[in-house]
Amino acid sequence: MLVMPAAIKASSAPHSGNALAAESSQRAKAYQEFTQQILQGGIRAGQFVSQRQLMALLDMPLAAVREMIPRLEAAGLVRTVPQRGLQVAPVDLHLIRNAFQVRSMVEREAISHFVHSASDRELAQIAEQHHAILQRARAAQKNGTPDPQLLSDAQSLDWGLHDRMVDALGNDIISELYRVNTLRVRLIRLEHSVITPARLIPAMQEHLDFIAALQQRDSTAAVELLQAHIRSARDRVLHASLDQIHQEWAAEPTTTPPNP
Repeated sequence: MLVMPAAIKASSAPHSGNALAAESSQRAKAYQEFTQQILQGGIRAGQFVSQRQLMALLDMPLAAVREMIPRLEAAGLVRTVPQRGLQVAPVDLHLIRNAFQVRSMVEREAISHFVHSASDRELAQIAEQHHAILQRARAAQKNGTPDPQLLSDAQSLDWGLHDRMVDALGNDIISELYRVNTLRVRLIRLEHSVITPARLIPAMQEHLDFIAALQQRDSTAAVELLQAHIRSARDRVLHASLDQIHQEWAAEPTTTPPNP
């Protein structure tokens, strides 16, 4: 049996550990880049994509892309289709109902905790940020002056509040489950439920309604208002046509929600 000299063993062990750490880091980076592509619309629901296309899109080596795929498959974000390659999860009734049900369950628990754990200062800051978005939207509506960054800022504020409430639970398992489900919801969002100009003011007002309940430390009202907010998003996806959504994108912000 070949015996490795001690000096070689000592020097090779750290190198092996560093290599494994680098591979793990590349896998994690590839996954993060994939999720960013979903959030930014670079990857769409139902899209077919090859591993080499993913290499170019994510700017990652083939090995990292291949090692990322099982994680995406386990999360239900992609599936392998023989002869065609990888398909990003398509948006269908099954996905919509499941994703929004998971969202509702997790966020119900999250807001029940947040109503007691969030400080007065944090809640005041959250409310102030929402009022600032509303002021910008109403100014753009009144003056007819476009605000190119408004919808993007509103969407980031919307998502950020929901993420913050879930993370406040301090449970890494729930946060990870929620993040994966959020990617499913945002795949759906890319097809149907993004905040459009016509939905901006009503969506921010729905947030302010349950934020007010949080500030009053009214757990029952906060839960009910949040659940109504989630149902509104779900029902709009289920009932709104693409033609209606395209029309909303051409509309100015309004205080009246679109008809379902």
